[in-house]
Amino acid sequence: MNVALAFGLSLFAGLSTGLGGLLVALKRNPSDKFLAASLGFSAGVMVYISLVELLPEGVASLGGDDRAQVWGTVAFFAGIAVIALIDRFVPEEINPHEDPSGGKTMRNVGVVTGLAIAVHNFPEGFASFIAALEDPALGLPIAIAIAIHNIPEGVAVAVPLRQATGQKWKAAGWATLSGLAEPLGALIGFLLLRPFLGPETLGVAYAAIAGIMVFVSLDKLLPTAIQTGRHHTAIYGLIAGMAVMAVSLLVLPG
Repeated sequence: MNVALAFGLSLFAGLSTGLGGLLVALKRNPSDKFLAASLGFSAGVMVYISLVELLPEGVASLGGDDRAQVWGTVAFFAGIAVIALIDRFVPEEINPHEDPSGGKTMRNVGVVTGLAIAVHNFPEGFASFIAALEDPALGLPIAIAIAIHNIPEGVAVAVPLRQATGQKWKAAGWATLSGLAEPLGALIGFLLLRPFLGPETLGVAYAAIAGIMVFVSLDKLLPTAIQTGRHHTAIYGLIAGMAVMAVSLLVLPG
């Protein structure tokens, strides 16, 4: 059933924060080159699929005419506004998409970072869920892209907690727990919107999700990738993500 699959993909994306926590617990710090490439790749997938697939699909679901173009555009920028407002209320020094390697290692930093990540992940969980609900072939790459960029979020939670408590596996557990906002967002979004899930609702949701993912990619993922000092690697990863997504959309049926 599509609902179960969509929820499973959202759960997979959310729990990937646990991989970041596991890396911290095992003292495995991914190289700058790997981080730059993976974050760039994730941004490429999300930007390409948002502008080439999700936004056009949203406009088509709204009717495909001039009115649909207007409402699709409004929904796209409304999605950007929502995630930008969320981002505005998260203090910059604990922004979960930023470099977590600073000197603040107190327990409360890890706790607040976990809460901040939960706020960020809530709309992302709904995004992966609603896409997979209508088209599993579309939802899978979205879930994978979100999962990739959730790994450093897990690191952001686990590093200060491990430093503060000395309990590496407990820190990894809290990192995993912080990612559960993704399936929670999927579940709550589905329950609230289920009575209204028609073509127009889905069209607005698709366009808004496209806006959310473009903002996350350009405001967080790509800058964080470049901050590793591997500028060209980040851009190559971005292009590779777009290319892989383009080929998959050409090859996959529908």
